[in-house]
Amino acid sequence: MKRIVYIAVLLLINSAYAQTIKSPSGILSLNFSINPEGVPAYQLLYGKEFIVKESALGLEFSDQHSFVRNFSVVKIDSSAVDESWNPVWGEVKTIRNNCRELAVTLKQTDVNNRIIIIRFRLFNDGLGFRYEFPMQDNLNYFTIADELTQFNLAKDHTAFWIPGDYDSNEYYYTKTRLSGIDATIGKEVTEISVRSIIGKNYVQTPLMMRSDDGFYINIFEAALVNYPAMHLKVDQSNFILTSQLVPDAVGNKAYMQTPCNTPWRTIIVSKNATDILASKLILNLNEPSKIEDTSWINPMKYIGIWWEMHVGKSSWNYADVNNVNLSLTDWNGLKPNGKHGATTENTKRYIDFAAEHGFDGVLIEGWNVGWEDWFGKWKENVFDFVTPYPDFDLAGLSEYAALKNVKLIMHHETSASATNYERRMDDAYSLMKKFGYPAVKTGYVGKIIPRGEFHDGQWMVNHYVHVAQKLAENKLMLNAHESVRPTGLSRTYPNWLACEAARGNEFNAWSVGNPPEHETILPFTRLLGGPMDYTPGIFQIKMNYYNSGKKEQVHTTLAKQLALYLTMYSPLQMAADLPENYEKHLDAFQFIKDVPADWDDSKYLEAEPGDYITVARKAKGKNDWFIGAVTDENSRSANIDLSFLDKDKIYSATIYADADDAHWEKNPMAYRIFTKRVISKDILKIKLAEGGGCAVSIRPL
Repeated sequence: MKRIVYIAVLLLINSAYAQTIKSPSGILSLNFSINPEGVPAYQLLYGKEFIVKESALGLEFSDQHSFVRNFSVVKIDSSAVDESWNPVWGEVKTIRNNCRELAVTLKQTDVNNRIIIIRFRLFNDGLGFRYEFPMQDNLNYFTIADELTQFNLAKDHTAFWIPGDYDSNEYYYTKTRLSGIDATIGKEVTEISVRSIIGKNYVQTPLMMRSDDGFYINIFEAALVNYPAMHLKVDQSNFILTSQLVPDAVGNKAYMQTPCNTPWRTIIVSKNATDILASKLILNLNEPSKIEDTSWINPMKYIGIWWEMHVGKSSWNYADVNNVNLSLTDWNGLKPNGKHGATTENTKRYIDFAAEHGFDGVLIEGWNVGWEDWFGKWKENVFDFVTPYPDFDLAGLSEYAALKNVKLIMHHETSASATNYERRMDDAYSLMKKFGYPAVKTGYVGKIIPRGEFHDGQWMVNHYVHVAQKLAENKLMLNAHESVRPTGLSRTYPNWLACEAARGNEFNAWSVGNPPEHETILPFTRLLGGPMDYTPGIFQIKMNYYNSGKKEQVHTTLAKQLALYLTMYSPLQMAADLPENYEKHLDAFQFIKDVPADWDDSKYLEAEPGDYITVARKAKGKNDWFIGAVTDENSRSANIDLSFLDKDKIYSATIYADADDAHWEKNPMAYRIFTKRVISKDILKIKLAEGGGCAVSIRPL
């Protein structure tokens, strides 16, 4: 279904100007204005309440006059859009795109009549806007020094934030007022190997906020292409946020050529926290799929040789040496260290386990030569992505996996040497196709090469998109780690199944870990841009199981690890623990086996950022529902309203819950499983332990 109504009005105005549009429901209002100095600005209101007060718009150029002032309006285009589209995979089968659009064409008469278009799209749950630069005689190439977009907030909101950092988003969240932000605390997070913290009053997007008068507000961006990621500078006295772009190696922000545009700047707002989680505004602002034939793109559940390295049971590297040359080293002559994880024998063990329990794939990390001295060297040619270690039978294992109907997932750790990876992509992807690997997990641990670039700058943003494009050309799927956080590009490149781009579950194995509230904040922040490969499903919670001297642990209960398969959405879901740990708890493991990775519908039932989330999802093509509920460090009851079930059916609900004495720190592996009949009129009330959760599978009888 698609309905678009166009209205065009031609205006020639050289003085103050104002224009207002309302969202389709009428609840949100956008006011656009030009002041007497020719500075464009906007306001966003919810009813009569200001969400964003008058906020200036503009860009500074480093090589010519800037787009800041002396504008006049030459044209206004207005349209209404109401259409529906079906994602290749996702939380829901169909997404509605319903908005009002306002495109304002501005001219700088004092600078050769240069033109810029500011395009607004106003949805019922928020606003998106961007700068567009049409092709024109007086503007061809230009360099952006700064973007001056403001978000002038009405009050000193409570914010859930991580430090502004050009290189890493792997921080746990801090909750303070805007006036209380001190991003220098990021310097204490020493387990992050590469950090580039901007300053005390800089935070990353998406920024989640809650106002004292009941509004939930999220500031982010959509469709990040050929542009650096946006951080925010916080004026802690006046609560004005200003865009802060990631610079390149020489201090510029972006190199542009007309016609072109910036990413969308987004503001999602509601009086219900669940509406933030359910919003599809980010996806709707991205372009439709550029891949015509998507039949080869399939959500997957997988296990892998990965967690055993994080807990110290095995290693990525084959030998214990610290100076190797990729082209000169005789790998067969190196002495094995006896701890290498990606051996032929161990890989077969994982393949057998995947086949026995119905998993689609097995990820194998550390299969390829080069791991001996890659970390922290800022070395360019670390990996070639095609040469296996002597104890890894690449061809034989591919045949073995095929016989077991299991797909192997490739791993390409680039060591942040993007130049090396781009040179070797064609050979690497040819190898994947030759041996039947349908997907690759990329990694970017370390300081970026080209040297001086940042993980989230324009050069690397273009690199990540280039990887997705090249993989699509080869009909291969992507799971990117240590990349820029996603901004809805999985709609445009649906082979881009997932990213990490946040503090994942592995930090619990060897650092201070992720506090219990972490998983109740990520869906309000990082996951708004796309699925996260969070790697849930850890059953052996305390790390002293592997080493009696270790104090680290996963900061959840076992039942919460099950619930994360629902609350941390991804079409690529890993059962991250070791096979032997699952074999001790096959009754709980059954939920991981049953839960799908693709959905027809999702209902966010209750939520509060930093406190709790409950979501129900309907399996793709089936009448089965699955529910996950998680809480922070506080115990509470999940109240699960089952009114989404068919009214004429009786269902069987299997409930995986915290035991009465469960506690994320004191007794994390205590759980109980029980079954009951339910109907749509029922409300399940399930106790969640401190740092706990519950998972429910519901099938019609």
